[in-house]
Amino acid sequence: MAYNVHDIRKQFPILNQEVHGQPLVYLDNAATAQKPLAVINAISDYYLKYNANVHRGVHTLSQRATDAMESVREEVRVHINATEAAEIIFTRGITDSINTIAYGMSNRIHQGQNVVITAMEHHSNIVPWQMLCERTGAELRHIPMDEHGELVINGLEDIVDHNTAIVAFNHISNTLGTINPVEEILSRSREVGAWTLVDGAQSGPHAQVDVQSWDVDFFTLSSHKMYGPTGLGILYGKRERLEAISPYQGGGEMIATVTLEKSTYAGLPHKFEAGTPHVEGIIGFGAALKFLNEIGIESISAHEQNLLEYATEKCSKIEGFRVIGNAKNKASVLSFVVDGIHSYDLGVLLDQQGIAVRTGQHCTQPIMDAFCIQGTVRASFAMYNTFDEIDSFMSALSRAVTMLR
Repeated sequence: MAYNVHDIRKQFPILNQEVHGQPLVYLDNAATAQKPLAVINAISDYYLKYNANVHRGVHTLSQRATDAMESVREEVRVHINATEAAEIIFTRGITDSINTIAYGMSNRIHQGQNVVITAMEHHSNIVPWQMLCERTGAELRHIPMDEHGELVINGLEDIVDHNTAIVAFNHISNTLGTINPVEEILSRSREVGAWTLVDGAQSGPHAQVDVQSWDVDFFTLSSHKMYGPTGLGILYGKRERLEAISPYQGGGEMIATVTLEKSTYAGLPHKFEAGTPHVEGIIGFGAALKFLNEIGIESISAHEQNLLEYATEKCSKIEGFRVIGNAKNKASVLSFVVDGIHSYDLGVLLDQQGIAVRTGQHCTQPIMDAFCIQGTVRASFAMYNTFDEIDSFMSALSRAVTMLR
C-alpha cells in the first residue's frame, strides 16, 4: 500500500493545533515523538477497566493487568528477535538501562582493563561509564569522529583490545543522525572477548533490529521516542550476561527470598525490576509497537529519508547555513547552524511561527566541542511530518535569519 501520511496524521490529534496563531509544525521528534490514539486509548482502557498491581494478586483485575503487561514483553522479544522473553527488562528509560549495566559490571572490571565508547555519545552513554571507571580504576577510551560526523574505524584494533571489558555505542547519533557501522564494531569486540552494548534510542522508530543477527550482548530502546509513553525503557540482554551481573536496585519483586540477614535474587527478568513497574506505560508501549509495525518501519524510514533530503536541499539555500554532520549513512536528523546567529535565538523565532525544533547541545557536549560550536538547531522528522511542513519550516527559518541579521 502507498504511504499515506495524511491518514497517519489523523491518528495524532495533538498535531491539529495552533501555536502563536500558526499551525503547529512539530520537528522535535528526536527528543520525543507524539502519541497516536492507539496508545492514548490503551492507557485509558487500562485505567478504566483493569487497573491493578501486577504479579501480586489472585484477583481478576490483577491477573488481567499481569497478562497485558507480560504480553508486551513477548511482543518486544519478537520485535527485536531476542531468544526468550526473560531477556527483556523493563526500565525507567535508556539512561536507567545503561546505568543498570554499568553498575552491574562493577565487580567484573578492574584496573588494567578499559571501557570503550565513541566521541558522539549522548551523555547517558558517557557518564555511567565514567562513573564505572572511577569506581574500578579502569581506563575510558573512545572511538574518534571525523569532520563529517562519522566514526573513524581505522585503528579500531588499537582501541578495542584484549583488555577491553565492554564497548558501548549508539546505533544512530541523536545530534548528527549518523548511522554507525554497528556490525564492524561488534565484530572487533567479539574478537577480543569484550561485551557489547548498542544504544538504540534513535534507531527504535527508524530501523528494524535483530539482536541475534548482530550477536550483541545488550541493546536498549526508548518507549517515548517510538510513539509510546515516557518513563519507560527496554533493556535487552543475553541471559548469560544478565545472570553474571548484580542489580543496582533492591526491593519488592526482584527477590526470591528475604530474611533479616540476607536476601537472594529472583530469576530473570524480575531480578532487574524492583518495585511496582510502569504498568500503564508498558501497555501503552505495546500499542505503540503494534502501531509502528502495522505501518511498517521500512516505509516510515523511507518517508523520513525523503523529508531529510528535501529539507537539506531547501535549507542549504540560506546564506551561512551549515549542516553539522554529513555522514553518508544518515537518519532523519537535520542539525545545523547559521553563521553569526545563536541557535537559541533561531529556536525562539521559529517557535513564534509555530515551528517546534530543539536547540542547544542535545546532551552531546563532546560533539559540540569537536565542531567548535556552542550548539545547533535540530529538526528531526517522524512518520507524520509532511513536505508542506518542511516548506513552512523553510519559510520560517528564512524570516528568522533575516530578522537576526
